[in-house]
Amino acid sequence: MQKKYEFEYELVDHAGLLSIADQALLKAAIKATETAYAPYSNFKVGAAACLSTGQIVIGSNQESASFPVGICAERTLLNSIGSQYPAATIIAMAVSYDPFNKPSTVPISPCGMCRQSLLDYENRYQAPIKMILAGKTGPVMVLPTAAHLLPFGFDGSILK
Repeated sequence: MQKKYEFEYELVDHAGLLSIADQALLKAAIKATETAYAPYSNFKVGAAACLSTGQIVIGSNQESASFPVGICAERTLLNSIGSQYPAATIIAMAVSYDPFNKPSTVPISPCGMCRQSLLDYENRYQAPIKMILAGKTGPVMVLPTAAHLLPFGFDGSILK
């Protein structure tokens, strides 16, 4: 039996075409790249989330000399929100990047571990997280839910 999985997302030419709220969130993610600690990869990533409380919270990647110990911006942000704002849901998250001496002009997408963490967060709170993915300039991808980033994701239901 053949089956098909597909989803729709929005691709806008530049951030200026986003809503004012989404523009502000993306600017916060771009600004968050300045707090990244990336001396090994020289690839700074910033993430910003708009919570159900209206607050914007940021996170950035934090590397370690012991390579697997580092943590991505998206998971830094999710862990911070889960610890500090456990009753809040995430309405939207923006992710951007600043590579050392290279352009940042195409949308970035979270790694596999971050995609799983985003799916876990959506499932935990039973609320979709709108994802805004961009470079510092150029086109912006907008997905209505982080679940689109991980088709057939592991949701833990099999463990129950």
